[in-house]
Amino acid sequence: MKNLNKGSLLLLLLLVSHIVTAQDTLRLAHNEFLAIVKNYHPLAFRYRLQTQIATAEIQAARGEFDPMLQAKTGSKTIDALNYYEEKNIGLGIPTWYGIELNGNYTNLEGDKLNNSDTRGGLYQFGITLPLAKNLLYDRRRALLDQARFGLQMTEVEQRLLTNQLLLDADNAYWEWVKCYDAYQLQRQTFSINQQRLQFIRKTYEYGERAAIDTTEALSQLQSFELQMEDAYLKFVKATQELSLFLWKEDQQPYDISSMIIPVDKITGSKAYDDYSAMLLQIENQTITQHAALQYYFQKQNILESERRLKFQSFLPKLDFTYNFFNKENYRAAYFPLFTDNYQYGLKLEIPLFLRQARAGYEIAKVKIRQNRLDANYKQQELTAKITATRNEVLNYKRQIDIAQQNIGNYRKLLNAEETLFRNGESSMFLINSRENKLLEAEQKLLDLRLKFLNSYNQLKWLNENF
Repeated sequence: MKNLNKGSLLLLLLLVSHIVTAQDTLRLAHNEFLAIVKNYHPLAFRYRLQTQIATAEIQAARGEFDPMLQAKTGSKTIDALNYYEEKNIGLGIPTWYGIELNGNYTNLEGDKLNNSDTRGGLYQFGITLPLAKNLLYDRRRALLDQARFGLQMTEVEQRLLTNQLLLDADNAYWEWVKCYDAYQLQRQTFSINQQRLQFIRKTYEYGERAAIDTTEALSQLQSFELQMEDAYLKFVKATQELSLFLWKEDQQPYDISSMIIPVDKITGSKAYDDYSAMLLQIENQTITQHAALQYYFQKQNILESERRLKFQSFLPKLDFTYNFFNKENYRAAYFPLFTDNYQYGLKLEIPLFLRQARAGYEIAKVKIRQNRLDANYKQQELTAKITATRNEVLNYKRQIDIAQQNIGNYRKLLNAEETLFRNGESSMFLINSRENKLLEAEQKLLDLRLKFLNSYNQLKWLNENF
């Protein structure tokens, strides 16, 4: 997902921009809303911070290979007798393959030195080489590998979580739009019935209609007024739910103190034109490239690293150490290495029963097997989810087409009934019946469009995870 330039957003056009009326009514567009969520929502910001933590963990793992500079000085004097006076500075350099290089300079003087100590200045250069355990793999390399894989895990997890947040926001926006369109539909129906009631009352005054027709028209008007008030309440509730996704740049919630309405209509979504291309794109995607599966693949790499490290516990710890010495102001022969001015040693450690090694290695293998099972299940779950959502999109689109035709038929019937009524060949009861059917069909179409958009959004954000 591409980052937006926050500077160009100008506080995302003052959050919702487009002042349209003197009553401080604001209009919010779909793309502006998603940009607000992506850049300012605290959860999206938190997910990005998690990547920074994973990057810092890589740096910490690399610190295991940092050279170490050491220095010390000290002396001991008792009864005016100088036992020793020592100065030492050294440098240790760990390398990738478990080999450690070191060098130091020591100056030692005194009257009570140990027989193994060397008086004066002494230079030392050494190497420690693991010959079995930790030669091919060790804790430092494992930490760095796991930190790198952990960063990739965090990145795909961030994508999954961010896209889930945007999916929830997307659905909330279109739910809000649907509620607003439903409210506008009820307002329009209420207005038509107000005009119809006025017309019926005038015709009654002229003696062309019965009094019961005015009662019938008034009853219908009041029924639609109740429905309009209920639709407005649902729109207000949807607005409050939408406000949960509206945040300012400093991650503070945006206080909606004025009326806010959508720029888009539920019929104006690009989904109706883009869904075919989306379905084709989904079909051409490789399921293993989905971020949810990539998460398990990177976790598998971490577990494999742990398994390799645990395997080292089966090997004996056999370390070879060699140090070359050269006294200050003394030229020594560097070769052969084992002739003069040297020190070497071999250190061997072998656990007798290997119980800890066997247990640790077995646990590592079981975790790998568990992760493979989780990945297989997730792959099957994703495949089933994509297939089901694809079928939903196609089915809801077909239902929308049928519902639109049905609404056209209901509108023709209503218009015909109104013509008959004006000619004195029908009644308000039949008009109200036809109108109720039409309104019910239009409300059902709004519900179908919302279901279609929810399914399309599900598919869209699944696709964003590839």
